[in-house]
Amino acid sequence: MSKIINGKAIKNIPWEECPKGYEGPLWRYSGNPIVKRHPSKEVARAFNSALVPFNGEFIGVFRGDNLDDIPHLYLGHSKDGIHFELEENRIQFVDQNGNPVKETLYQYDPRVIQIEDKYFVVWCDELNGPTIAIAETKDFKTFKKYDNPFLPYNRNGVLFPRKINGNYYMLSRPSDSGHTAFGDIFLSESKDLTYWGKHRVVAQKGYEWWCALKIGAGPVPIELDDGWFVFTHGVNRTCNGYVYSLGALILDHDDVSKVKYRCKNFLLTPEMDYETNGFVSNVIFPTCTLVDAETGRIALYYGAADTYIGLAFTTVDRVVDYVKKNSR
Repeated sequence: MSKIINGKAIKNIPWEECPKGYEGPLWRYSGNPIVKRHPSKEVARAFNSALVPFNGEFIGVFRGDNLDDIPHLYLGHSKDGIHFELEENRIQFVDQNGNPVKETLYQYDPRVIQIEDKYFVVWCDELNGPTIAIAETKDFKTFKKYDNPFLPYNRNGVLFPRKINGNYYMLSRPSDSGHTAFGDIFLSESKDLTYWGKHRVVAQKGYEWWCALKIGAGPVPIELDDGWFVFTHGVNRTCNGYVYSLGALILDHDDVSKVKYRCKNFLLTPEMDYETNGFVSNVIFPTCTLVDAETGRIALYYGAADTYIGLAFTTVDRVVDYVKKNSR
């Protein structure tokens, strides 16, 4: 059994027991999708979003595609991690000196990571093309944005939830402005979240059919006593378009550039109507997990068909055992 470290208890973690007779590594919430179309006045679709426990409840940063179809970031609040209210105004950022930052053309696919007493938002921003942006907050009221830490083109920045050997580490998926030959997971490190280097390839696309086109990091890595568990998304091109599925790998605990286990099977693939039909059909895009260190329960949030937010459940023991048994 793998033991969770660097985790905490979440007494009110969303949870639904596994359906009787179901043997898959994760199971979907029966009330999906938990966020539907038009969740607020100016937002047509909210998906690919992330939340964290905060003051006994939950708060999140949501990708909200506006009525003009441009994505921006919004705060969302929930008492139970299932029912959300989005704030009407999009998040406004300031620089490290507290001065307002000019709004970029678009912002999307955020992750939220707690490191010590700060929360970091990492998302895809606009810098003459898509690239990774970082902001920090302590209260989810003031968001201090770092000054262009990455060059374009890059997406899917995911910070590790603590420093390792004194440095911050981030997974990302370099690309150009579209669906191209780029599509591997890279690792970068930094002492200050501003200057990043020592870039290394961690996992490459193409080893499995369901991630033949791309593989990217999903939610924040989960630290175990024997490694770092990373949910991933994998993309394949079919005769009917792209398909995004959920996968996983386990990195070495001390050297996070090394893959110890890589699941050859997807863990979830689009099957339900809210996953197969939407603005972009056939998409499961994982961006967030809540992990209860006491019970090992995991609640996983994912974007569905670029239209909705879905919720799935598993336990650390169940999903780690599955990945190890089905590892390449």
